[in-house]
Amino acid sequence: MSKRYDAVLVGAGHNGLVCAAYLARTGLSVLVVERREVVGGAAATEELFPGFRFDSCAHRLGHLDPRVVSDLGLGGHGLKVRRPDLAVLAALPGGDHLAIWRDPQKTAEEIRRHSPDDAARWSRFGAAMAPAVRFRGHVAVATPPELPPAASRDLLAFMELGLRLRRTGRREMTEIMRVLPMSADELLDEWFESEPLQGLLAALGVSGLFLGPRAAGTAYLLLGGLSPDAEVLRPTELVTGGMGRFTEALAGAALANGARIRTGVEIERIRTAEGRVTGVVLSNGEEIDAARVVSNADPKRTFLGLVDPTELDPDFVRKVKNIRTRGAFAKVHLALAELPRFDGATGRPELLEGLIRICPSLDYLEHAYDDAKYGGVSRSPYLEAVIPSLTDPTLAPPGQHAMSVYVQYAPYELKEGSWDADRREALGDRVVGTLSEYAPGLDGAILDRHVSTPADLEDVYGLTGGCASHGEMALDQLFFMRPVPECAQYRTPIRDLYLCGAGTHPGGGVSGTAGYNAAREVLRAGKRAK
Repeated sequence: MSKRYDAVLVGAGHNGLVCAAYLARTGLSVLVVERREVVGGAAATEELFPGFRFDSCAHRLGHLDPRVVSDLGLGGHGLKVRRPDLAVLAALPGGDHLAIWRDPQKTAEEIRRHSPDDAARWSRFGAAMAPAVRFRGHVAVATPPELPPAASRDLLAFMELGLRLRRTGRREMTEIMRVLPMSADELLDEWFESEPLQGLLAALGVSGLFLGPRAAGTAYLLLGGLSPDAEVLRPTELVTGGMGRFTEALAGAALANGARIRTGVEIERIRTAEGRVTGVVLSNGEEIDAARVVSNADPKRTFLGLVDPTELDPDFVRKVKNIRTRGAFAKVHLALAELPRFDGATGRPELLEGLIRICPSLDYLEHAYDDAKYGGVSRSPYLEAVIPSLTDPTLAPPGQHAMSVYVQYAPYELKEGSWDADRREALGDRVVGTLSEYAPGLDGAILDRHVSTPADLEDVYGLTGGCASHGEMALDQLFFMRPVPECAQYRTPIRDLYLCGAGTHPGGGVSGTAGYNAAREVLRAGKRAK
């Protein structure tokens, strides 16, 4: 007879591992099942060419939840997070650049070269946005209340949010309510005039989103990249040894707390009876009994692929089908014989230790979106690159470098044709060509390259539609609407089936918050059932 588990986790992505570790440390018997041979999901580091290791999908942390690091003792499991002094280098046409440092005064001096007025506004902008950033941060760690309130705890949750908003002060409260639904363009136009600064900040509002910077709600996402304190921008967080070290640390914490992890095996379906979970069935036919199942897969994959549709209300199924999962990005990995010579940064490797962005203006970003809006790949894409081997030589052979490039916009659904081998190579050529405009000679330094299209991201990492956030981070798919109202509290219409992935609140980004929140709700439900 197979062992019965208190909880089975579907997928060993970072949120699934966070949730598993928290459940296991309370004494529950926990099993994590992962179809790939490695843990981490989209936060993995893999050797794509001999001697070169790349962050194959996500290449930076998304404001890692400090509770997760502390509670699970991730430092003791090998996690080392690096926050470079230079957060972002924005490469500009003509050999110039804009450097954003962790020190706001140093950043202001850099901005002064482009606009003295913007330099004077930089710290004031950070201070003005800080109340909204703090409120947004509080919302992120809260379980969304049901709407309309179904119990006293939901009423209390609404009241607590309202009181927190009111305590910011009348003027700040009004400003928060005004800013949250704005477009990035509208917000930035109120504060800054220089195109490089507007472009760099606007990218925060659309990363991973199939919308342009003039779309409503992109200011809300932009706020996620700002700091609640004096630094203005949140520090860039990179993992020493690659993102895989983060998820390996999570796996270590889960195992240390008693969880089991099985890789290289897939869950064929979630077994149910009379509206409640009874276990899972693996692709090899093995059946595992479980008191509850927590899915780290996206909501569409969970409800339209793993669950018997007869167990679900047709109206609920319709809502799930309508979740927008429009992939907007691709990844290109370059094995380099030498460090790229970005104009303005040649001979200054410290300028390449953080993020490197190519998005010279807000209009540039909007035009990149225009191409994708009509089913084409951006002719001049927004790029974000990292060269982790610069500070961690173990990721590449001596004297050589590994460079990962995030590419937006590359739509999952193309107007003409599909993501075949020719289109994959054409995308690689376009990215290398764009980079070479800012780093002359780069193409001659490339030893090899690997291109992951949105279709590849779906096939390899299980990202439906190539959408890393398991559902677009637009205003109508946030908070108690995420992923759909019936699942906003991590519970689902099937009893003892929960969600913990990026498709739940607060959404995408490698932070671990969704996994933390889901574990909290699973444990609360267990206490109420006793």
